[in-house]
Amino acid sequence: MTIMCIKKFSLNFSFVLFVMFSALIFSVVPFSKAFAQNGKITGRIFNKINNQAVPFANVAVIETGKGAVTDADGKFEIAGLSPGLYNLRASAVGFSPKTVYEIRVFNSKPAVADFALEESSTKLEEVSVTASSFEKTEESPVSLRSIGVDQARRTPGANRDISKALRSLPGVTGTVSFRNDIIVRGGAPGENKYYVDGIEVPVINHFQTQGGSGGPVGLINVDFIKKVNFYSGAFPASRGNATSSVIEFEQKDGRDDGFGLNAVIGASDMGLTLEGPLSEKTTAIFSVRRSYLQFLFKALDLSFLPTYNDAQFKIKTQFNEKHQLSFIGLGAFDDLELNTDANDTKEQRYTLRNIPVNGQWNYAVGAKYVYFRDNGYVTAILSRNALDNWAEKYDNNDDSKPENLRLDYNSRETETHLRLETFRDYGKYSLGYGANYTYAEYLSETFNRFPSQNGTVTKDFRSTFGLNRWGAYVQANKTAANEKLTLSLGARVDANDYSSDMSNPLEQFSPRFSASYELDSQWVVNMNTGIFYQLPAYTVLGYRENSNAPLKNKENGLKYIRSTHFVAGVEHRVSDVTRITAEGFLKLYSQYPFLIRDQISLANLGGDFGVVGNDEVTSDGKGRAYGLEILVEQKLLKGFYGMLAYTLAWSEFADKNGDYVPSSWDSRHSVSLTAGKKFKKGWEAGLRWLFSSGAPFTPYDLPASVAVRDGGVVPTAGVLDYGKLNTERADVYQTLDLRVDKKFFYKTWTLGLYLDIQNLTGSKFLGKENIDIQRDDAGVAVINPANPSEYAYELLKNESGTTIPTIGVIIEL
Repeated sequence: MTIMCIKKFSLNFSFVLFVMFSALIFSVVPFSKAFAQNGKITGRIFNKINNQAVPFANVAVIETGKGAVTDADGKFEIAGLSPGLYNLRASAVGFSPKTVYEIRVFNSKPAVADFALEESSTKLEEVSVTASSFEKTEESPVSLRSIGVDQARRTPGANRDISKALRSLPGVTGTVSFRNDIIVRGGAPGENKYYVDGIEVPVINHFQTQGGSGGPVGLINVDFIKKVNFYSGAFPASRGNATSSVIEFEQKDGRDDGFGLNAVIGASDMGLTLEGPLSEKTTAIFSVRRSYLQFLFKALDLSFLPTYNDAQFKIKTQFNEKHQLSFIGLGAFDDLELNTDANDTKEQRYTLRNIPVNGQWNYAVGAKYVYFRDNGYVTAILSRNALDNWAEKYDNNDDSKPENLRLDYNSRETETHLRLETFRDYGKYSLGYGANYTYAEYLSETFNRFPSQNGTVTKDFRSTFGLNRWGAYVQANKTAANEKLTLSLGARVDANDYSSDMSNPLEQFSPRFSASYELDSQWVVNMNTGIFYQLPAYTVLGYRENSNAPLKNKENGLKYIRSTHFVAGVEHRVSDVTRITAEGFLKLYSQYPFLIRDQISLANLGGDFGVVGNDEVTSDGKGRAYGLEILVEQKLLKGFYGMLAYTLAWSEFADKNGDYVPSSWDSRHSVSLTAGKKFKKGWEAGLRWLFSSGAPFTPYDLPASVAVRDGGVVPTAGVLDYGKLNTERADVYQTLDLRVDKKFFYKTWTLGLYLDIQNLTGSKFLGKENIDIQRDDAGVAVINPANPSEYAYELLKNESGTTIPTIGVIIEL
């Protein structure tokens, strides 16, 4: 949708916004009033295993030399700091030192930095030994990357959208369009799983594709985020039902020193965040956001008017060191209407004929209780999520005639989860185990009439079912060779009562093994291998041929998707803040849903709006993805930060003849280069360059696309020729993004202004042309006078890519 909005912008509009941005900056109160040294950092240092306070720990601000010592409760405070970004290091006898990077200090409120230290056998005189500043666990020594909140906020071109910020990481590519499809190591977007504070959240984007994961705008508020852990492989055994990635969002707690307010106004929406203490032991944070994109689209005379709203909250009670309880929730309501007055051009009319009126709502809520033992903890999670998705389309958008109905779709899926997890540390080894149960309900009412290679296809059915899912896991970690060698062995099983093919847990036995060895203080070699399973989407599970028919894919012996991973890599720690990593990976897919009607793997269907996988399939699909990733990363040091990620990946799935052909996600070469500089007086600037070689696509079957059919169904878009599956490839695409931030720090509030320009150079991308049936003034399709068996048609240029500037204002109280 927004891709068409992009075509309407110009560099002239970008220049106007830049002038406005500059005027705003230089009209504010003089700088001298903003930089008093009233900032402070507070926090708590505790044992990661049992949450017990660590007294007498040393905390130092690396840039200034200022520091503090924790009290008996593990708390500290460092005052007298100028506003800005700082790196903070904590150390204590018997624990490995740890550094937290990019803590933003304000005059108006204290910055909070909590340290969860890990016990170590390091002797007192060796406390100064440097620990790795980069995230790494025993279970996942490879394929784990972390993003801090400031890194997510400042990513050029992301416009504070966490999904877009992930594009900077190795192994991650995306579609060239506006969507937030996250493609990891050649896997489909639907192969990713998301957790917020350990609670499963299936939907993280507005207008999300059901059965997939993409959408144009992220719904997670970046101001809630403390850290994001991104696993592109080596998934912990506690995280099942994923074959490409697991993404964990760790949220911050609300303020405990007083109430605060954060207001953000951007180019397309405005948001409000409120946080503060509810009692001595309970804090809360809550936000709402409302788009006004529909007004901009109408002013630009675009053919569609999207509106989105979302809300998010977290309430946490810390009863004492041993007991804590959290409640989280997030949800969204999205609606898209057509602007039928915008029909002056061929492109506008093409859009109006193809985009349905649609909308969806979703939510996820959950409670998380943690009990800490002396050598570990127990976690209990109860949560529920739901997605309701609907779409409607009439020929010529004329709903006065029932026979014009082309699409009437409504679907709802809900899940209730219970998960129990236990972790215990025994010094040289640790053990984790747990179990989970989910009850799911699915309802779909589908009417869809559309042309295909074999004529007109009509789907008309109502489907509903309930599903019980269960699973269990165990994972053991051990260190050896004077803590240079770390080993991890885990396994999990999953099953459900959908069919006998899925009810046996041993059929989904999922072992995994990781190893990491430190050659010296700078060089580390790592590896992981495992078998991972994922339940096909509910849209696949719930397909019927008609309302009275049984579940068709159950009859076809539908199974869990299986993916076997092999990953090996080397890490070079250049310094405390700089590292270089290289990883090679191989993923082997089997039991992948294979579409019977189109005779292609579901992995070759590509991304789309509305629904993916609502069709008859078998579990005969197979595929593979393999490649190499290189990462050079430097955390903030003397005002500079940067990240270079290069991915070379092949993604191939078998066609109807069993031959491997490139999948829709086979982008081959991907490069992301992000760099920035922090200046004095609250200024910051950053650039991001993204490069991707062209993804493959399937050409149109021209005769089928323009054929006159019985029943009067007129094609509104081209019909793909799956006999030439992904035999063509798009051009390479690259974009340069820029972001400039300026902050003004006052005694009781902070003002932030930013200019975010996506595609600064206005790079163009030429996609596959659209086939458009010619129509007369009354909207009736025109028959080709030279061939009465087909319609007259023309090809519309499908070009995208221009400059998208955004000005934002952030007020923090």
